[in-house]
Amino acid sequence: MQENTLEGNPFFALKTLYTTALISLAYLLLSVWLVGFKTDQLILIFIFNTLFYISAGTRKFILGFSIFIVYWVIFDYMKAFPNHLYNTVHIEDLYQTEKKLFGISFNGVLLTPNEYWKLNTNHFLDVITGFFYLMWVPVPLAFAAYLFFKNKKQFVYFSLTFLWVNLLGFVIYYCYPAAPPWYVQEHGFQFIPGTVGNTGGLARFDHFFGIHLFQGIYSKGSNVFAAMPSLHSSYPLIVLYYGLKNKLGAVNIFFAGLALGIWFAAIYNSHHYLLDVIAGILCATVAIASFNHFLTNTMFRDNLRWLVNKIR
Repeated sequence: MQENTLEGNPFFALKTLYTTALISLAYLLLSVWLVGFKTDQLILIFIFNTLFYISAGTRKFILGFSIFIVYWVIFDYMKAFPNHLYNTVHIEDLYQTEKKLFGISFNGVLLTPNEYWKLNTNHFLDVITGFFYLMWVPVPLAFAAYLFFKNKKQFVYFSLTFLWVNLLGFVIYYCYPAAPPWYVQEHGFQFIPGTVGNTGGLARFDHFFGIHLFQGIYSKGSNVFAAMPSLHSSYPLIVLYYGLKNKLGAVNIFFAGLALGIWFAAIYNSHHYLLDVIAGILCATVAIASFNHFLTNTMFRDNLRWLVNKIR
């Protein structure tokens, strides 16, 4: 038996083996019951258990990144509870408000920014905005990995802020279900429950390269009527905030450019209204400010210190 130890406990203690096995089984059974069986679930279980038992270092790594796993599981389970079942979906009113506040006159017709850009696309913007939209997952995760190895405390703070902004956004999704711009372009103002995800303008990126990348991504979306706020717009702002806080210098220029690029891409490709983007920015601002406020609480800081020590 390997003699590695973690936090003073045998690395392969029976209690640890039983606990991880029960958590894995419970996750799989609950997932199958709520959203049906998917190979992604087995992949997640395999990755977690493999990293948990390879070494003490990988165990600490996967325990830290379990914060992101919690986000993913909650996001996935939202499929079982469509938000349009709980509140009226906002379609025409959101569209008309967008046009009233940010309408662009084009050839004598008042258009939303999404409609304007749909009529004024070009291959360069199709490609560059597609790449921007692909980075909303890899960049936050890569930045989290950097912080994990560089500064465990900042890693925990960043990861929990990321989780917190998602929880805030999910609550708004259920309080204010909203259709994205591409929905109006495809279906008008009629509410059609069970509408499947759509690539919107990102289909032009797939077509340019002759692939089905975004088609595959958006076919797995949790909820079509979850456009307000744009959490895609929240994530790069949180990355930029922690980048500035950790004094990353020129890297922060990249983070700022990424934020601007994702915000524009969301509108250009008809995935979000400008109102959704602004709401996402505000959501990130509230998440950062409220998390910093939580840090003034001694008990909260002590719990985070315990968590940081667990992954040191």
